[in-house]
Amino acid sequence: MAQDQPAMVDLLLRVQELADYIVPFAIRAVCELRVADLLVAGPRPVDELAAETGAHAPTLARVLRTLASKEIFAEPRPRVFALTPAAELFRGDHPLSLRDAYPLMAVNFEAWAHFEHTVRTGEPAFPHVHGVGYYEHLAAHPHDSVRFDRIQRAGNRLELRAMLPAYPWRELASVVDVGGSDGAFLAGLLRRHRRMTGTLVELPHVARQAPEVFAAAGVADRATVLAADFFADLPAGQDGYVLKRVVYDWPDADAARLLATVRAAMRPDSRALLLEPVVADRADLRISKTYDLLSLAMLGGRARTVDELTELCAGVGLRVVRTVDTTMFPIIEAVPS
Repeated sequence: MAQDQPAMVDLLLRVQELADYIVPFAIRAVCELRVADLLVAGPRPVDELAAETGAHAPTLARVLRTLASKEIFAEPRPRVFALTPAAELFRGDHPLSLRDAYPLMAVNFEAWAHFEHTVRTGEPAFPHVHGVGYYEHLAAHPHDSVRFDRIQRAGNRLELRAMLPAYPWRELASVVDVGGSDGAFLAGLLRRHRRMTGTLVELPHVARQAPEVFAAAGVADRATVLAADFFADLPAGQDGYVLKRVVYDWPDADAARLLATVRAAMRPDSRALLLEPVVADRADLRISKTYDLLSLAMLGGRARTVDELTELCAGVGLRVVRTVDTTMFPIIEAVPS
């Protein structure tokens, strides 16, 4: 037993780290304060960081000290802090910046605090706690909606890098981004493929930000915004219909209804492209199981296996013809059957 004690200590420490919510909240706090942006030029005393962020210096020092113990930030001298490779990702100007991916959104945390309700009932925690669905809440609370869109934009940076080289997008002259948030993914797609035109279909409170996104990307002349409910109607006769992290937001009945709307809009030679977290045992897809719980708790949706997505598509007249691996999650291509 004595020989097993070091292994048991390691196991206890790992379980403690996995169950910890302290470090994730500390990361979110320094992202909110944009501390990493102030360290681009090199190490700085915590008093200077506190003065520029409006933080309480002794408390900020304690937070950064804790993150430094996890190799997120460094403390080369007492009360002086610097970036590490991990902290570089929290810079706003990093090409893969995650700074806006981790906001402090109280409504989300309140829902997670009642995740036991979800496990007991199979129902999402968010409407149980707040009395409305997640997207209904965002529509009524612009501040949270903007934060949510920033989360999506942070994800888009990773997804564009993973998916642009993986699929022959140049074969599509026109695409519809179904539920594409503020249009950041579509903007990146149009910027890469200059003969392509695109239409973003989103709810009005989200779509209103898209023209600014398209203008900043230099694609406003090839991008159209349709502020609408994508369950009701979609532009007909386009080459491609992109659903990026959309189908997994919904339980089976709603997901099928959405795919049926897509099918109705397609030409015989159109393509539906599902960019989805896919549940599988492969090491590179294990994060999809985390996405699955996120969708479950917030929305009542679920991540699916390729076979489940294939069956869902078949039920509305779509035939999956190939699955394209990327460095994130697969692109599932379906055509009218």
